[in-house]
Amino acid sequence: MPRIYLDYNATCPIRPEVIEIVRETMTNHGNASSIHADGRQARKIVEDARAAVGGMVGASAKQVIFTSGASESNNTILRGFSDHRVLISAIEHPSVYFCGRNVELIPVHSNGLINLEKLEELLQKSDQPTLVSVMMANNETGVIQPIKEVTKLAKSCNATVHTDAVQAAGRFEVDFKDLDIDFMSLSAHKMGGPQGVGALIMRQGVNPPKFMYGGGQERRQRAGTENVSGIAGFGVAADLAVKDMEDFKALKTLREKMESHMRASSNRVTIYGIDAPRVSNTIACTVKDMDSAVFMMNLDLEGVSISTGAACSSGQIKPSRVLMAMGVPEELAKTGLRISMGWDTKEVEIDRFLEIWTKLIQRLD
Repeated sequence: MPRIYLDYNATCPIRPEVIEIVRETMTNHGNASSIHADGRQARKIVEDARAAVGGMVGASAKQVIFTSGASESNNTILRGFSDHRVLISAIEHPSVYFCGRNVELIPVHSNGLINLEKLEELLQKSDQPTLVSVMMANNETGVIQPIKEVTKLAKSCNATVHTDAVQAAGRFEVDFKDLDIDFMSLSAHKMGGPQGVGALIMRQGVNPPKFMYGGGQERRQRAGTENVSGIAGFGVAADLAVKDMEDFKALKTLREKMESHMRASSNRVTIYGIDAPRVSNTIACTVKDMDSAVFMMNLDLEGVSISTGAACSSGQIKPSRVLMAMGVPEELAKTGLRISMGWDTKEVEIDRFLEIWTKLIQRLD
């Protein structure tokens, strides 16, 4: 029986159309910086993809800088503004959370939403140049942050604003210009594109210090020969994400079906972020007194792929930093699980997953 893949927030299955364009463009031998015909053809592929990625988030093509992934994009900003005071939410991705120097944490409420009052207090505490970095949608809980409100507070104190939009772009409408932010990080493989390709969207006229030195690629902002086929795949994935956005939003029905069944299966189950805006594909839960790694492995043996919210290091389960920031006790946060759907998820798979879930939960009880 085919496996059930429910770990889209880790990476999406690559879309067939993306595989096709990657295969097709890999036959082009040109360097996008060369001026001969082969180089010009490669350049056109890159620029077409640049327009598609920018269009997905309401930015112009000239605001898009291609990178090796969102972690590089995040590092570019956090390292580039290392001389600034840096305010980040307590639930940021590790590529933000562990990157900055003069970092202060903005707490979140128990539902996972950023505490705007605390952000305002932190902003007013110092007149030092400040960078504010708050993710648009959390990778563990799916909770969507009020970025416009964050930006309004930050701009009132002349702060620079960055958002990691990896789990948001292509999943709901995102408008870079309307949000009034300075920088946005994106990743191709979270929307069915190739791994190892990302982008940094930059406000015109605001250029961070260079993160990589070498040639003059990417408007002299990011050195290194462009990954033409990967970038082409990113462009196709961006177009498909926009085209299929309503289908992605409709995953909310399957999410609600799962959450209802999971809560009914045992009083050990708690689901997080349910009273906050969330991306339609994501469930974060804990199961009291459960070993999350063992439970995940049992699901794996049954043919289901999900992830733990906790981190496993040297054989020891560490609690989910995100859930603990939301006030979840440490022992309970060790039992965190994340289930995430995407473009190829089918209801019949969810039904089968719920049967397996119930069987495994009943063993616990």
